[in-house]
Amino acid sequence: MRRILACCSLLMLAACGQGTKASTGRTERETDSVIANSKVPNARAVGSAMRAADTVNARNAAVDTAGQ
Repeated sequence: MRRILACCSLLMLAACGQGTKASTGRTERETDSVIANSKVPNARAVGSAMRAADTVNARNAAVDTAGQ
């Protein structure tokens, strides 16, 4: 139970910030990447969400380029 609570707390803290964090000097994407590559339970979901966001951003960029 403590492990689940710690994981949830870590994910909530990682999701709250924008830009560079003063304490670590990492961007939100770098922090998410560290979490995705960790052995934390369900860390693969963070990586999957990052890939999905990248896919959507690439698709939106292609649509924007095609419209010009």
